[in-house]
Amino acid sequence: MRKLHIIGAGLAGSEAAWQAAEAGVQVVIHEMRDERRKTEAHSTDQFAELVCSNSFRSDDHTGTAIGVLHEEMRRLGSLIIKTADIHKVPAGAALAIDRDHFSDAVTEKLLNHPNISVTREEITDLPPADWGSVI
Repeated sequence: MRKLHIIGAGLAGSEAAWQAAEAGVQVVIHEMRDERRKTEAHSTDQFAELVCSNSFRSDDHTGTAIGVLHEEMRRLGSLIIKTADIHKVPAGAALAIDRDHFSDAVTEKLLNHPNISVTREEITDLPPADWGSVI
């Protein structure tokens, strides 16, 4: 069976890996950060690390487009929004989260999914042709 290769475990890569794995696809996440290698923006080796604001912006699904997107993601089983809901902090109408607990939880879910494997490596060139599908 061919695998889906996902380069990067940021918000989009983490969500893509989760959705594909939940659909029965074998996924390989390639993430460059580990306990020794970070970036100037990142302070951990955790997946879906928020590096600027801890806010996903407005969570009002009746009055804002971003709130509608949040609601659609909830209805579609989004790992990111479900985890954000679990780790939200008071922020008025915004969906703000505890960054560390959020990233830890996303990382744990992905590392423990039976259809996901993780390779800690930096991809610096176009992927090999035998990888097949790559996100």
